[in-house]
Amino acid sequence: MAITWILVANASLARLYENLGPNKGLKLVKELIHPESRLKNAELVTDRPGSMASSGNGQGAKQPQTQPKEHEAKVFAQELAQELYQGRTKNAFERAIVVAPPAFMGLLNTVLDHPTAKLITDRFEKDYTKSTEPQLKAHLSSCIFV
Repeated sequence: MAITWILVANASLARLYENLGPNKGLKLVKELIHPESRLKNAELVTDRPGSMASSGNGQGAKQPQTQPKEHEAKVFAQELAQELYQGRTKNAFERAIVVAPPAFMGLLNTVLDHPTAKLITDRFEKDYTKSTEPQLKAHLSSCIFV
């Protein structure tokens, strides 16, 4: 029996489902929440941008290269990649499906290790985190038999 893991995620919420085969439906394995990704950039930093001397007549303000909100999304993507990695090393699944909005899918793709990424057979660049289980089954009917 081939176990399929289905990760449905965005930058602040992820649900990990399992499908045990045809007509077995979806079973929620884990829900992960990253509330920091919902905060505004100003709420994630404690200081204003620092000042630095500029070579011109004006003053400069040093801006971080990565916005705090983007950083938090990457932290969450790394956490999810770790979940998939651990599942793969424990042989908890044989294939995986990942559903995430395009920007977050890009982050996930950059942090997944190669052996785990090879087990991902289908990727959907959509945000289905608010979908009910029946809706999710319908969305994924092309790649799983629920």
